[in-house]
Amino acid sequence: MKSFNYAVLSSLCALIIGLLLVVWPGQAIIYLVLTIGVLFLLPGLFGLVSYVMTARKRREAGYGSPFPIVALGSTLFGIWLVVMPGFFVTSLMYVLGVLLVFAGVSQLANLVAARSSVHVPWGVYIVPLLVLAAGMVVLFDPFTAAEVPFMILGCSSIVYALMDLFRLFKYRRRVASQIQDITPIEEIKD
Repeated sequence: MKSFNYAVLSSLCALIIGLLLVVWPGQAIIYLVLTIGVLFLLPGLFGLVSYVMTARKRREAGYGSPFPIVALGSTLFGIWLVVMPGFFVTSLMYVLGVLLVFAGVSQLANLVAARSSVHVPWGVYIVPLLVLAAGMVVLFDPFTAAEVPFMILGCSSIVYALMDLFRLFKYRRRVASQIQDITPIEEIKD
């Protein structure tokens, strides 16, 4: 495949992915969690199956090996993510919201404590207040807060794809017209 065709195909794929992320960010979150679930499930199952498949050989050789608890945990976690992705996204967003609220409050408390010994400008309080506000938003509307990064990623992908397609079609002719004579490699070797 020519490099130009590959670049166009790559840009069109980025455009399609970007549009899908912008139009259906909620579904993108679910599919991401499902993908992560499969990525936990497969190695866990591989570990469990290989433990079972080699159990007889280990017994015959006189080796005892512990049960692969990590593989079992990975398998169970993968199954949980695949079966209940919405619950996981919501739970994770609540945990993130609580962490952001604690981080904002902690930063504010540290700044207030620092005021007793040094001068703290009022502008420094803006970032901790924004962190606290972000935590509150996530706690009160966790699913929408989870969709925002996917929408930003989708918009970025769309902009990238459109700019790349513009570059490919606008400057391709100009670069091709500057090439004068191409000598085949076989002729150069002779």
